[in-house]
Order: sequence, then structure tokens, then C-alpha cells
Amino acid sequence: MGDGREWKLSHSQAVGDHEAARAEALRLAREYVPAYPWSVRSRQVLRLADGSYVVIANGRTSTFHFRVQVGELVAEV
Repeated sequence: MGDGREWKLSHSQAVGDHEAARAEALRLAREYVPAYPWSVRSRQVLRLADGSYVVIANGRTSTFHFRVQVGELVAEV
């Protein structure tokens, strides 16, 4: 708490239908190379009940996490 970190949208991309989007989300959870930690040595991929993923990336001296989610565009105004 109070360390200045927060969840925010950093990347988004359109991917075909729902199944293609779910497959891409899993691929990104397994393969995406985040800016931190600088050198990922291992990662844990956790699938949540809503189908999103939380990834815990372990580096040499620190551990970071990020989330991968699938969303459906329902309006563009």
C-alpha cells in the first residue's frame, strides 16, 4: 500500500472471436516479456474464475506481477 503501483491498461489488441482471444490471452500469460523484472527467471500463471490470468514473474532480485484479460468491445461512440 502506498508504494505508487497500480493496475493499469498497458497493452490491448483486437483478436478475432472469443475463442481466439482466450487462446491469445493464455499465450501472452505464458510468453509476454514484461519490462520488469529485467530478466525473468521463472513465472507462475494463475487462471482466475473469470478466465483472466495473473502472472507472477520472478527475476533475479525482484518479483512482479501482471494480469491478462479478455474483453469484448460492446460500444464505440
